[in-house]
Amino acid sequence: MRAQFVLSEIGVGLRRNLTMTFAVIVSVALSLALFGGSLLMSDQVGAMKGYWYDKVNVSIFLCNKSDAESDPNCAKGAVTEDQKKDVLSDLKKMSVVETVIHESQDEAYKHYKEQFGDSPLAASLTPDQMQESYRIKLKDPEKYQVIATAFNGRDGVQSVQDQKGILDNLFTMLNLMNRAALGVMALMLIVALLLIVNTVRVSAFSRRRETGIMRLVGASGFYIQAPFIMEAAVAGAIGGGLACVFLVVGRYFTVDHGMALATKLNLINFVGWDAVLTKLPLILAASVLMPALAAFFALRKYLKV
Repeated sequence: MRAQFVLSEIGVGLRRNLTMTFAVIVSVALSLALFGGSLLMSDQVGAMKGYWYDKVNVSIFLCNKSDAESDPNCAKGAVTEDQKKDVLSDLKKMSVVETVIHESQDEAYKHYKEQFGDSPLAASLTPDQMQESYRIKLKDPEKYQVIATAFNGRDGVQSVQDQKGILDNLFTMLNLMNRAALGVMALMLIVALLLIVNTVRVSAFSRRRETGIMRLVGASGFYIQAPFIMEAAVAGAIGGGLACVFLVVGRYFTVDHGMALATKLNLINFVGWDAVLTKLPLILAASVLMPALAAFFALRKYLKV
């Protein structure tokens, strides 16, 4: 009988405040969809870092004859055979280095022609204008500075370049986008909580006569509060369900079909469906607990039920 009463009161409350209930559902859905999207973005950035940082090389470019005339770092002339041997020997002694590959001027010219053969500049270049280099694979890409410190400014070395710097700019941008999404999510979450609190207060006020009678007959505080808490929880659960649908549909149409980013951007290792599915229970739990707790404290603080 009590359960039936609570359920009937939930239905009455949801119908009586239909507009505000709809606003709560939409706010919860959008805020939790952004929350889930932010979690997936964090996973995506982590996966991309693991994929790309593993492929990062540090390059030590050696001075050629052209550099000796124009680059202050090569003021002492083009790199000599002894200098090349010394650089290679020191690289092999370093514990952070995994592999070292030497790229000659002819190989550098060939690679340049393969990548930029259509460029007008390519026709005017000759192999002797290209730079020899050592391509270094590090055991830990974060240790780039060890190489830079050891070889920058050394005789015969024109520059030390790290591909990780380019990737860091990309990941910084992605992290900023993720933080912006979290900021919008937090704002939407505050709006949702305010709507929940206001909806519960209006619902309780509109049924103040019934709750007054229940107090007179000795009903417990929790028994009186239960319908209002459940109303908020049901509205939140509907919003959480919509947020889950948004995430699943968004992943399906942006990555697998529709935009099909997985096939168009095959260099990016997109997070799989397992990452999406593990977020759904968290979103559903938050969608129920957050409105229920907000309603509970709103009733205690404002209505003194």
